[in-house]
Amino acid sequence: MLTKRPAFERGHFDHGWLDTYHTFSFADYHDVQHMNFRTLRVINEDRVAPGMGFGMHPHRDMEIITYILSGALEHKDSMGNGGVIRPGDVQRMSAGTGVFHSEYNPSENEGVHLLQIWIFPERHGFPPTYEQKHFSEAERTNTLRLVASHDGRNESTTIHQDADVYASLLTTGSALQHAFGLGRGGYLQVATGALTVNGVPLQAGDSVAIENEPAITITNASNDRAEFLLFDVA
Repeated sequence: MLTKRPAFERGHFDHGWLDTYHTFSFADYHDVQHMNFRTLRVINEDRVAPGMGFGMHPHRDMEIITYILSGALEHKDSMGNGGVIRPGDVQRMSAGTGVFHSEYNPSENEGVHLLQIWIFPERHGFPPTYEQKHFSEAERTNTLRLVASHDGRNESTTIHQDADVYASLLTTGSALQHAFGLGRGGYLQVATGALTVNGVPLQAGDSVAIENEPAITITNASNDRAEFLLFDVA
């Protein structure tokens, strides 16, 4: 079964410096019908204005993944990590027992467009850790590139949960297939372009929950390249 989540139904707040959409309940957006999907807790699509960002704030017991679509984001945290993440970079922060961090757009004239994902950890109390890796356009084009996994296989980032996160750039007319293991489910978030998933049409910002499907076929239904994330979760 595929359940579509249209982009316009998401929670939306425009704070001036931050234009944000929430696929699941988050902050001031509360929807009992959309709290999470299995262990996938948050998918936020954020656009941060030049010279603005999120000041130092705490997290704990959550796997946090940041995926940049355009622009750049500067990271600092209480573990002593710092750096700038750009398109193709995947930042993974396991908040564990507690961490403070800030995310800031260092550009004076260019906004940053990103997806932030939260995944419940398999248990509480892990020590906080940080990881950042780059996945080139070539690695992500017309394939499902694993960017986060429980075991860090295929040089993906490592998370404390039985979940696989794939990133893809799908060119016009191309199609991909993905099979799910017994009892597993999927969630696909379109970032740009248009897709069909088992015939279900999706536009930028749309997502689809996938349950009790042995496999899916993902097809680019637009005249432009489409970018998306796919979550395969227990």
